[in-house]
Amino acid sequence: MVAAFCSRLRIRELVDAACPVRDVAESTHGQVIEVLVANRLTSPAPLVHVQEWARAWAVGEAFGVEPSLLNDDRIGRALDAVAPHLDQLAGSVGLAAIEEFGVDVTRLHGDLTSISLQGDYEQAEAGFAAPKFGHPKDRRPDLKQIQAGLAVSSDGAIPVFHRAYDGGAGEVGQVIPAMQALQRLAGPQPMLMIGDSKLVSYANLAAMTAEQVAFIAPASKTYVSAQALAGQRLDQAHPVDYVAARDAGKDAGRRGTWHVCEDDMTLAGPRKKDPILTLRRIFVHSSARAQAAATARAKKLERARDDLARLERGLGGRHYPTEQAVTDRVTAIGRARRVTTYLVAVTGTDPATGKPTLTWNFDQNAIDVEAATDGWYALLTNLSPDQADAGQVLRHYKGQEAVERRHQAFKGPLAVTNLYLKNNRRINALITVICLALLIFCLIERQVRHTLAAQDKTKVNGLYAGRPAVPTGKLILDALAGIRLIPGTGQSPPTIPQPTNLQLHLLDLLNIDPRDLR
Repeated sequence: MVAAFCSRLRIRELVDAACPVRDVAESTHGQVIEVLVANRLTSPAPLVHVQEWARAWAVGEAFGVEPSLLNDDRIGRALDAVAPHLDQLAGSVGLAAIEEFGVDVTRLHGDLTSISLQGDYEQAEAGFAAPKFGHPKDRRPDLKQIQAGLAVSSDGAIPVFHRAYDGGAGEVGQVIPAMQALQRLAGPQPMLMIGDSKLVSYANLAAMTAEQVAFIAPASKTYVSAQALAGQRLDQAHPVDYVAARDAGKDAGRRGTWHVCEDDMTLAGPRKKDPILTLRRIFVHSSARAQAAATARAKKLERARDDLARLERGLGGRHYPTEQAVTDRVTAIGRARRVTTYLVAVTGTDPATGKPTLTWNFDQNAIDVEAATDGWYALLTNLSPDQADAGQVLRHYKGQEAVERRHQAFKGPLAVTNLYLKNNRRINALITVICLALLIFCLIERQVRHTLAAQDKTKVNGLYAGRPAVPTGKLILDALAGIRLIPGTGQSPPTIPQPTNLQLHLLDLLNIDPRDLR
Protein backbone atom coordinates (compact mmCIF):
# COMPACT_ATOMS: atom_id res chain seq x y z
CA MET A 1 0.00 0.00 0.00
CA VAL A 2 2.75 2.46 0.93
CA ALA A 3 4.63 1.60 -2.26
CA ALA A 4 1.50 2.36 -4.30
CA PHE A 5 1.10 5.80 -2.70
CA CYS A 6 4.83 6.54 -3.13
CA SER A 7 4.43 5.72 -6.79
CA ARG A 8 1.42 8.01 -7.21
CA LEU A 9 3.37 10.83 -5.54
CA ARG A 10 6.42 10.09 -7.76
CA ILE A 11 8.76 10.18 -4.74
CA ARG A 12 11.40 7.88 -6.22
CA GLU A 13 11.29 9.64 -9.56
CA LEU A 14 11.60 13.11 -8.04
CA VAL A 15 14.45 12.15 -5.69
CA ASP A 16 16.42 10.36 -8.41
CA ALA A 17 16.02 13.31 -10.77
CA ALA A 18 17.38 15.68 -8.12
CA CYS A 19 20.27 13.48 -6.93
CA PRO A 20 21.13 10.65 -9.36
CA VAL A 21 23.57 7.87 -8.47
CA ARG A 22 26.22 6.14 -10.55
CA ASP A 23 25.15 3.34 -12.91
CA VAL A 24 26.99 0.77 -10.79
CA ALA A 25 24.96 1.60 -7.66
CA GLU A 26 22.81 -1.27 -6.40
CA SER A 27 20.06 1.07 -5.14
CA THR A 28 19.08 4.64 -5.87
CA HIS A 29 18.57 7.40 -3.34
CA GLY A 30 14.91 7.49 -4.33
CA GLN A 31 14.49 3.81 -3.41
CA VAL A 32 16.12 4.36 -0.02
CA ILE A 33 13.91 7.38 0.74
CA GLU A 34 10.77 5.40 -0.16
CA VAL A 35 11.87 2.61 2.18
CA LEU A 36 12.44 5.11 5.01
CA VAL A 37 8.94 6.50 4.44
CA ALA A 38 7.52 2.98 4.70
CA ASN A 39 9.50 2.35 7.87
CA ARG A 40 8.03 5.45 9.52
CA LEU A 41 4.53 4.32 8.59
CA THR A 42 4.86 0.75 9.84
CA SER A 43 7.52 0.29 12.53
CA PRO A 44 9.51 3.49 13.15
CA ALA A 45 13.02 2.50 14.13
CA PRO A 46 16.47 4.05 14.59
CA LEU A 47 18.38 3.99 11.30
CA VAL A 48 20.69 1.24 12.55
CA HIS A 49 17.69 -1.12 12.84
CA VAL A 50 16.08 -0.38 9.45
CA GLN A 51 17.90 -3.29 7.81
CA GLU A 52 16.45 -5.76 10.29
CA TRP A 53 12.98 -4.26 9.83
CA ALA A 54 13.30 -4.48 6.04
CA ARG A 55 13.88 -8.24 6.19
CA ALA A 56 10.79 -8.78 8.33
CA TRP A 57 8.57 -6.49 6.26
CA ALA A 58 9.19 -7.84 2.73
CA VAL A 59 10.79 -4.61 1.55
CA GLY A 60 12.59 -6.50 -1.24
CA GLU A 61 9.30 -7.59 -2.78
CA ALA A 62 7.38 -4.34 -2.19
CA PHE A 63 10.07 -1.82 -3.19
CA GLY A 64 12.61 -3.84 -5.17
CA VAL A 65 15.42 -3.09 -2.71
CA GLU A 66 17.46 -5.86 -1.11
CA PRO A 67 17.34 -5.47 2.69
CA SER A 68 21.08 -6.24 2.92
CA LEU A 69 21.75 -2.89 1.20
CA LEU A 70 19.91 -0.86 3.82
CA ASN A 71 22.62 -0.45 6.44
CA ASP A 72 22.84 2.82 8.38
CA ASP A 73 25.79 4.02 6.26
CA ARG A 74 23.78 3.70 3.02
CA ILE A 75 20.79 5.40 4.61
CA GLY A 76 22.99 8.22 5.89
CA ARG A 77 24.42 8.78 2.39
CA ALA A 78 20.90 8.97 0.97
CA LEU A 79 19.94 11.59 3.57
CA ASP A 80 23.11 13.56 2.79
CA ALA A 81 22.31 13.45 -0.93
CA VAL A 82 18.72 14.71 -0.68
CA ALA A 83 19.44 17.39 1.95
CA PRO A 84 20.34 20.18 -0.54
CA HIS A 85 17.10 19.54 -2.46
CA LEU A 86 14.54 19.45 0.35
CA ASP A 87 12.53 22.55 -0.61
CA GLN A 88 12.37 21.37 -4.21
CA LEU A 89 11.32 17.88 -3.13
CA ALA A 90 8.70 19.14 -0.65
CA GLY A 91 7.19 21.45 -3.27
CA SER A 92 7.18 18.84 -6.02
CA VAL A 93 5.64 16.09 -3.89
CA GLY A 94 3.10 18.53 -2.44
CA LEU A 95 2.10 19.57 -5.95
CA ALA A 96 1.87 15.91 -7.01
CA ALA A 97 -0.49 15.24 -4.07
CA ILE A 98 -2.69 18.19 -5.04
CA GLU A 99 -2.89 17.11 -8.69
CA GLU A 100 -3.10 13.33 -8.24
CA PHE A 101 -5.62 13.33 -5.40
CA GLY A 102 -7.50 16.53 -6.23
CA VAL A 103 -6.75 18.21 -2.88
CA ASP A 104 -8.39 21.62 -2.49
CA VAL A 105 -5.79 24.09 -1.19
CA THR A 106 -7.82 27.30 -1.21
CA ARG A 107 -7.86 27.21 2.61
CA LEU A 108 -4.67 26.24 4.46
CA HIS A 109 -3.91 25.96 8.17
CA GLY A 110 -0.34 26.46 9.35
CA ASP A 111 1.57 25.92 12.59
CA LEU A 112 5.01 24.93 13.95
CA THR A 113 5.98 22.13 16.29
CA SER A 114 9.29 21.28 17.93
CA ILE A 115 11.34 18.10 17.96
CA SER A 116 13.76 17.54 20.82
CA LEU A 117 17.26 16.29 19.99
CA GLN A 118 19.65 14.19 22.02
CA GLY A 119 23.16 15.60 21.68
CA ASP A 120 25.02 18.90 21.71
CA TYR A 121 25.27 19.53 17.94
CA GLU A 122 27.83 22.26 18.57
CA GLN A 123 28.91 22.47 14.91
CA ALA A 124 25.88 23.12 12.69
CA GLU A 125 26.33 22.99 8.92
CA ALA A 126 25.39 26.26 7.24
CA GLY A 127 22.38 26.26 4.95
CA PHE A 128 20.32 23.87 7.07
CA ALA A 129 18.08 24.44 10.09
CA ALA A 130 20.28 24.31 13.18
CA PRO A 131 19.58 22.66 16.56
CA LYS A 132 19.18 25.37 19.19
CA PHE A 133 17.57 25.93 22.54
CA GLY A 134 14.09 27.40 22.30
CA HIS A 135 10.60 26.94 23.70
CA PRO A 136 9.96 23.21 23.21
CA LYS A 137 6.39 21.92 23.04
CA ASP A 138 7.39 18.85 25.10
CA ARG A 139 8.68 21.08 27.93
CA ARG A 140 12.25 19.82 27.72
CA PRO A 141 14.20 23.09 27.89
CA ASP A 142 17.34 21.10 28.69
CA LEU A 143 17.41 19.72 25.13
CA LYS A 144 18.14 21.47 21.87
CA GLN A 145 15.42 21.31 19.27
CA ILE A 146 14.55 21.65 15.60
CA GLN A 147 11.22 23.11 14.53
CA ALA A 148 9.03 21.73 11.76
CA GLY A 149 6.36 23.82 10.05
CA LEU A 150 3.31 22.24 8.47
CA ALA A 151 0.56 23.66 6.27
CA VAL A 152 -2.45 21.40 5.94
CA SER A 153 -5.47 21.74 3.69
CA SER A 154 -8.97 22.08 5.04
CA ASP A 155 -9.80 19.31 2.57
CA GLY A 156 -8.86 16.15 4.48
CA ALA A 157 -6.19 17.87 6.62
CA ILE A 158 -3.49 16.96 4.08
CA PRO A 159 0.00 18.36 4.91
CA VAL A 160 0.86 19.70 1.45
CA PHE A 161 3.79 21.82 2.69
CA HIS A 162 6.53 21.36 5.25
CA ARG A 163 9.83 22.98 6.17
CA ALA A 164 12.41 22.69 8.95
CA TYR A 165 13.45 25.76 10.94
CA ASP A 166 16.13 26.60 13.49
CA GLY A 167 15.33 25.47 17.00
CA GLY A 168 15.35 29.05 18.27
CA ALA A 169 13.60 30.67 15.31
CA GLY A 170 10.60 32.85 16.09
CA GLU A 171 7.37 31.81 14.41
CA VAL A 172 6.52 35.37 13.35
CA GLY A 173 9.53 35.55 11.03
CA GLN A 174 8.64 32.34 9.16
CA VAL A 175 5.26 33.47 7.83
CA ILE A 176 6.28 35.35 4.67
CA PRO A 177 8.59 32.61 3.24
CA ALA A 178 5.92 30.01 3.99
CA MET A 179 3.25 32.17 2.31
CA GLN A 180 5.37 32.50 -0.83
CA ALA A 181 5.93 28.74 -1.00
CA LEU A 182 2.23 28.07 -0.51
CA GLN A 183 1.33 30.55 -3.24
CA ARG A 184 3.45 28.56 -5.66
CA LEU A 185 1.55 25.42 -4.67
CA ALA A 186 -1.92 26.97 -4.83
CA GLY A 187 -1.32 28.65 -8.16
CA PRO A 188 -3.54 31.51 -9.35
CA GLN A 189 -6.57 30.54 -7.26
CA PRO A 190 -7.41 32.65 -4.16
CA MET A 191 -5.80 31.40 -0.95
CA LEU A 192 -6.83 31.77 2.68
CA MET A 193 -4.11 31.29 5.32
CA ILE A 194 -5.18 30.47 8.87
CA GLY A 195 -2.69 30.37 11.72
CA ASP A 196 -2.16 31.06 15.38
CA SER A 197 -1.35 34.40 17.01
CA LYS A 198 2.27 34.22 15.73
CA LEU A 199 0.92 34.98 12.27
CA VAL A 200 0.01 38.50 13.41
CA SER A 201 2.62 41.19 12.90
CA TYR A 202 2.51 44.31 10.78
CA ALA A 203 5.10 42.94 8.32
CA ASN A 204 3.26 39.65 7.86
CA LEU A 205 -0.20 41.15 7.47
CA ALA A 206 1.04 43.86 5.12
CA ALA A 207 2.80 41.27 2.94
CA MET A 208 -0.29 39.06 2.74
CA THR A 209 -2.52 42.03 1.96
CA ALA A 210 -0.14 43.17 -0.79
CA GLU A 211 -0.14 39.67 -2.31
CA GLN A 212 -3.95 39.47 -2.04
CA VAL A 213 -3.70 36.51 0.32
CA ALA A 214 -6.57 36.34 2.80
CA PHE A 215 -5.82 35.45 6.43
CA ILE A 216 -7.48 34.69 9.75
CA ALA A 217 -5.57 34.60 13.04
CA PRO A 218 -6.28 35.16 16.73
CA ALA A 219 -4.97 38.41 18.18
CA SER A 220 -2.70 38.37 21.21
CA LYS A 221 -3.02 40.95 23.99
CA THR A 222 -0.39 43.00 22.16
CA TYR A 223 -3.01 43.83 19.52
CA VAL A 224 -6.31 43.44 21.40
CA SER A 225 -6.16 44.36 25.08
CA ALA A 226 -7.91 42.65 27.95
CA GLN A 227 -9.91 45.86 28.41
CA ALA A 228 -11.24 45.55 24.87
CA LEU A 229 -12.32 41.97 25.54
CA ALA A 230 -13.88 42.90 28.88
CA GLY A 231 -15.94 45.60 27.16
CA GLN A 232 -17.85 43.07 25.04
CA ARG A 233 -21.49 42.32 25.84
CA LEU A 234 -22.81 38.83 25.28
CA ASP A 235 -26.36 40.12 24.90
CA GLN A 236 -25.21 42.24 21.95
CA ALA A 237 -23.42 39.37 20.14
CA HIS A 238 -24.95 37.07 17.53
CA PRO A 239 -25.17 33.27 18.00
CA VAL A 240 -23.25 31.08 15.55
CA ASP A 241 -24.49 27.76 14.23
CA TYR A 242 -21.35 25.82 15.15
CA VAL A 243 -20.92 22.59 17.12
CA ALA A 244 -17.50 21.62 18.44
CA ALA A 245 -16.37 18.06 17.71
CA ARG A 246 -16.29 17.29 21.45
CA ASP A 247 -20.01 18.20 21.65
CA ALA A 248 -21.20 16.31 18.57
CA GLY A 249 -22.73 13.44 20.57
CA LYS A 250 -24.33 15.60 23.28
CA ASP A 251 -27.87 16.84 23.63
CA ALA A 252 -28.40 20.39 22.37
CA GLY A 253 -28.77 21.73 25.92
CA ARG A 254 -25.35 20.40 26.95
CA ARG A 255 -23.42 21.70 23.97
CA GLY A 256 -21.17 24.75 24.09
CA THR A 257 -22.50 27.89 22.48
CA TRP A 258 -20.68 30.47 20.35
CA HIS A 259 -21.43 34.15 19.81
CA VAL A 260 -19.71 36.76 17.64
CA CYS A 261 -19.70 40.49 17.10
CA GLU A 262 -17.33 42.62 15.09
CA ASP A 263 -15.79 46.00 14.47
CA ASP A 264 -12.77 47.37 12.61
CA MET A 265 -9.30 48.14 13.87
CA THR A 266 -6.27 49.79 12.33
CA LEU A 267 -2.67 48.64 12.52
CA ALA A 268 0.19 51.09 11.97
CA GLY A 269 3.61 50.11 10.70
CA PRO A 270 6.92 50.85 12.44
CA ARG A 271 7.69 53.70 9.98
CA LYS A 272 5.64 56.80 9.29
CA LYS A 273 5.50 56.04 5.57
CA ASP A 274 4.05 52.55 6.15
CA PRO A 275 0.41 52.35 5.08
CA ILE A 276 -2.23 51.92 7.76
CA LEU A 277 -3.89 48.49 7.64
CA THR A 278 -7.61 48.32 8.32
CA LEU A 279 -8.70 44.90 9.55
CA ARG A 280 -11.94 43.30 10.62
CA ARG A 281 -11.88 42.33 14.30
CA ILE A 282 -14.21 39.47 15.18
CA PHE A 283 -14.91 39.11 18.90
CA VAL A 284 -15.78 35.51 19.76
CA HIS A 285 -17.38 34.20 22.95
CA SER A 286 -17.24 30.49 23.78
CA SER A 287 -19.38 29.26 26.69
CA ALA A 288 -17.11 26.23 27.15
CA ARG A 289 -14.06 28.45 27.26
CA ALA A 290 -15.77 30.78 29.76
CA GLN A 291 -16.68 27.87 32.01
CA ALA A 292 -13.15 26.47 31.82
CA ALA A 293 -11.65 29.84 32.74
CA ALA A 294 -14.00 30.26 35.73
CA THR A 295 -13.28 26.73 36.95
CA ALA A 296 -9.52 27.19 36.60
CA ARG A 297 -9.62 30.49 38.49
CA ALA A 298 -11.69 28.98 41.32
CA LYS A 299 -9.19 26.13 41.65
CA LYS A 300 -6.13 28.35 41.77
CA LEU A 301 -7.79 30.67 44.31
CA GLU A 302 -8.66 27.71 46.51
CA ARG A 303 -5.13 26.33 46.31
CA ALA A 304 -3.70 29.75 47.11
CA ARG A 305 -6.03 30.01 50.14
CA ASP A 306 -4.75 26.65 51.40
CA ASP A 307 -1.13 27.73 50.94
CA LEU A 308 -1.72 31.03 52.73
CA ALA A 309 -3.59 29.36 55.58
CA ARG A 310 -0.70 26.95 56.00
CA LEU A 311 1.69 29.91 56.03
CA GLU A 312 -0.38 31.66 58.72
CA ARG A 313 -0.22 28.57 60.92
CA GLY A 314 3.56 28.55 60.61
CA LEU A 315 4.22 32.22 61.37
CA GLY A 316 7.15 32.58 63.76
CA GLY A 317 8.06 28.92 63.42
CA ARG A 318 11.19 27.27 62.10
CA HIS A 319 10.41 27.90 58.41
CA TYR A 320 9.03 31.46 58.71
CA PRO A 321 10.83 33.11 61.65
CA THR A 322 11.13 36.60 60.08
CA GLU A 323 9.03 39.09 58.16
CA GLN A 324 11.30 38.71 55.09
CA ALA A 325 10.80 34.94 55.07
CA VAL A 326 7.03 35.44 55.12
CA THR A 327 7.21 38.06 52.34
CA ASP A 328 9.29 35.70 50.19
CA ARG A 329 6.79 32.89 50.74
CA VAL A 330 3.81 35.10 49.84
CA THR A 331 5.57 36.12 46.63
CA ALA A 332 6.27 32.47 45.81
CA ILE A 333 2.63 31.49 46.43
CA GLY A 334 1.38 34.29 44.19
CA ARG A 335 3.70 33.25 41.41
CA ALA A 336 3.15 29.49 41.71
CA ARG A 337 -0.65 29.75 41.94
CA ARG A 338 -0.83 32.60 39.37
CA VAL A 339 -2.85 34.88 41.66
CA THR A 340 -0.38 37.79 41.88
CA THR A 341 -2.71 40.20 40.08
CA TYR A 342 -5.38 39.94 42.78
CA LEU A 343 -3.49 38.91 45.91
CA VAL A 344 -3.16 41.76 48.41
CA ALA A 345 -0.87 40.84 51.32
CA VAL A 346 0.70 42.92 54.08
CA THR A 347 3.48 41.53 56.24
CA GLY A 348 4.89 43.00 59.42
CA THR A 349 6.40 42.22 62.82
CA ASP A 350 4.51 42.13 66.13
CA PRO A 351 6.41 44.53 68.46
CA ALA A 352 5.27 42.62 71.53
CA THR A 353 6.40 39.14 70.47
CA GLY A 354 8.83 39.85 67.63
CA LYS A 355 7.00 37.34 65.46
CA PRO A 356 6.07 38.11 61.83
CA THR A 357 2.46 38.97 60.99
CA LEU A 358 0.42 38.54 57.82
CA THR A 359 -2.91 39.87 56.60
CA TRP A 360 -4.17 39.11 53.11
CA ASN A 361 -7.20 39.12 50.86
CA PHE A 362 -8.09 38.72 47.20
CA ASP A 363 -9.05 41.93 45.40
CA GLN A 364 -12.60 41.24 44.17
CA ASN A 365 -12.45 44.11 41.68
CA ALA A 366 -9.37 42.61 40.02
CA ILE A 367 -11.08 39.21 39.92
CA ASP A 368 -14.18 40.76 38.34
CA VAL A 369 -12.08 42.53 35.69
CA GLU A 370 -10.46 39.24 34.71
CA ALA A 371 -13.78 37.38 34.83
CA ALA A 372 -15.26 39.88 32.36
CA THR A 373 -12.90 38.50 29.69
CA ASP A 374 -13.80 34.85 30.31
CA GLY A 375 -14.68 33.10 27.09
CA TRP A 376 -13.78 36.05 24.86
CA TYR A 377 -11.04 36.23 22.24
CA ALA A 378 -10.57 38.18 19.00
CA LEU A 379 -9.86 37.06 15.45
CA LEU A 380 -8.27 39.39 12.88
CA THR A 381 -8.94 39.01 9.16
CA ASN A 382 -8.75 40.89 5.87
CA LEU A 383 -11.70 38.96 4.42
CA SER A 384 -14.50 41.27 3.41
CA PRO A 385 -18.02 40.73 4.82
CA ASP A 386 -19.06 39.65 1.32
CA GLN A 387 -16.47 36.87 1.41
CA ALA A 388 -17.33 35.67 4.93
CA ASP A 389 -19.57 37.02 7.65
CA ALA A 390 -18.42 36.94 11.27
CA GLY A 391 -19.86 33.48 11.87
CA GLN A 392 -18.16 32.07 8.79
CA VAL A 393 -14.83 33.57 9.87
CA LEU A 394 -15.18 31.66 13.14
CA ARG A 395 -16.06 28.42 11.34
CA HIS A 396 -13.03 28.81 9.06
CA TYR A 397 -10.79 29.40 12.07
CA LYS A 398 -12.09 26.38 13.98
CA GLY A 399 -10.62 24.21 11.23
CA GLN A 400 -7.22 25.02 12.79
CA GLU A 401 -7.54 21.85 14.84
CA ALA A 402 -6.62 19.98 11.64
CA VAL A 403 -2.97 21.02 11.81
CA GLU A 404 -2.86 20.28 15.56
CA ARG A 405 -4.24 16.81 14.84
CA ARG A 406 -1.48 16.23 12.27
CA HIS A 407 1.16 17.31 14.77
CA GLN A 408 -0.25 14.63 17.09
CA ALA A 409 0.21 12.04 14.34
CA PHE A 410 3.69 13.45 13.69
CA LYS A 411 4.69 12.64 17.25
CA GLY A 412 2.36 9.67 17.84
CA PRO A 413 1.88 6.98 15.19
CA LEU A 414 5.02 8.14 13.35
CA ALA A 415 6.97 8.09 16.64
CA VAL A 416 8.85 11.34 16.27
CA THR A 417 10.11 11.94 19.77
CA ASN A 418 13.89 12.13 19.96
CA LEU A 419 16.16 12.07 16.90
CA TYR A 420 19.63 10.55 16.99
CA LEU A 421 21.59 11.68 13.92
CA LYS A 422 25.12 12.66 13.04
CA ASN A 423 24.54 16.26 11.95
CA ASN A 424 21.88 18.86 11.23
CA ARG A 425 22.09 18.11 7.49
CA ARG A 426 20.71 14.62 8.11
CA ILE A 427 18.23 15.93 10.69
CA ASN A 428 16.71 18.20 8.05
CA ALA A 429 16.53 15.35 5.54
CA LEU A 430 14.92 12.96 8.02
CA ILE A 431 12.29 15.58 8.91
CA THR A 432 11.36 15.65 5.21
CA VAL A 433 11.14 11.84 5.22
CA ILE A 434 8.84 11.98 8.24
CA CYS A 435 6.68 14.68 6.61
CA LEU A 436 6.40 12.58 3.43
CA ALA A 437 5.27 9.68 5.61
CA LEU A 438 2.75 11.96 7.28
CA LEU A 439 1.49 13.05 3.85
CA ILE A 440 0.85 9.43 2.83
CA PHE A 441 -0.67 8.67 6.27
CA CYS A 442 -3.21 11.47 5.70
CA LEU A 443 -3.89 10.61 2.05
CA ILE A 444 -4.69 7.02 3.05
CA GLU A 445 -7.21 8.27 5.60
CA ARG A 446 -8.73 10.77 3.15
CA GLN A 447 -9.12 8.25 0.34
CA VAL A 448 -10.88 5.68 2.53
CA ARG A 449 -13.25 8.33 3.89
CA HIS A 450 -13.99 9.69 0.42
CA THR A 451 -14.76 6.22 -0.93
CA LEU A 452 -17.04 5.54 2.02
CA ALA A 453 -18.79 8.88 1.54
CA ALA A 454 -19.55 7.94 -2.07
CA GLN A 455 -21.32 4.87 -0.61
CA ASP A 456 -23.18 7.03 1.95
CA LYS A 457 -21.16 5.52 4.78
CA THR A 458 -18.85 6.96 7.45
CA LYS A 459 -17.58 3.85 9.27
CA VAL A 460 -15.79 0.60 8.45
CA ASN A 461 -17.20 -2.52 10.10
CA GLY A 462 -14.80 -4.30 12.44
CA LEU A 463 -12.10 -1.63 12.21
CA TYR A 464 -11.74 -0.96 15.94
CA ALA A 465 -11.75 -3.95 18.33
CA GLY A 466 -14.18 -5.73 16.03
CA ARG A 467 -16.60 -2.78 16.07
CA PRO A 468 -17.48 -0.21 13.37
CA ALA A 469 -15.29 2.88 13.46
CA VAL A 470 -14.57 6.03 11.52
CA PRO A 471 -11.35 5.22 9.62
CA THR A 472 -8.15 6.96 10.69
CA GLY A 473 -4.69 6.53 9.24
CA LYS A 474 -3.54 4.61 12.31
CA LEU A 475 -6.50 2.22 12.38
CA ILE A 476 -6.10 1.48 8.67
CA LEU A 477 -2.36 0.80 8.97
CA ASP A 478 -2.87 -1.35 12.06
CA ALA A 479 -5.52 -3.43 10.29
CA LEU A 480 -3.36 -3.99 7.20
CA ALA A 481 -0.19 -4.75 9.20
CA GLY A 482 -1.31 -8.38 9.58
CA ILE A 483 -1.05 -9.17 5.86
CA ARG A 484 1.68 -11.74 5.25
CA LEU A 485 3.79 -12.63 2.24
CA ILE A 486 5.42 -15.98 1.47
CA PRO A 487 8.75 -15.29 -0.31
CA GLY A 488 9.27 -16.81 -3.73
CA THR A 489 11.65 -19.74 -4.20
CA GLY A 490 13.24 -20.74 -7.50
CA GLN A 491 10.69 -20.22 -10.24
CA SER A 492 7.83 -19.74 -7.76
CA PRO A 493 6.78 -16.12 -7.28
CA PRO A 494 6.03 -14.67 -3.85
CA THR A 495 2.47 -15.27 -2.74
CA ILE A 496 0.11 -13.60 -0.27
CA PRO A 497 -2.12 -15.87 1.83
CA GLN A 498 -5.77 -14.96 1.89
CA PRO A 499 -6.21 -11.61 3.69
CA THR A 500 -9.06 -11.17 6.16
CA ASN A 501 -12.37 -9.71 5.04
CA LEU A 502 -11.51 -6.44 6.79
CA GLN A 503 -8.17 -6.22 5.01
CA LEU A 504 -9.77 -6.98 1.65
CA HIS A 505 -12.41 -4.33 2.29
CA LEU A 506 -9.78 -1.70 3.14
CA LEU A 507 -7.71 -2.58 0.07
CA ASP A 508 -10.84 -2.30 -2.04
CA LEU A 509 -11.60 1.14 -0.55
CA LEU A 510 -8.03 2.16 -1.39
CA ASN A 511 -8.21 0.57 -4.86
CA ILE A 512 -5.01 -1.39 -4.22
CA ASP A 513 -4.22 -4.95 -5.36
CA PRO A 514 -1.92 -6.62 -2.79
CA ARG A 515 -0.46 -8.82 -5.55
CA ASP A 516 0.92 -5.75 -7.33
CA LEU A 517 4.56 -6.08 -6.24
CA ARG A 518 7.58 -4.32 -7.67
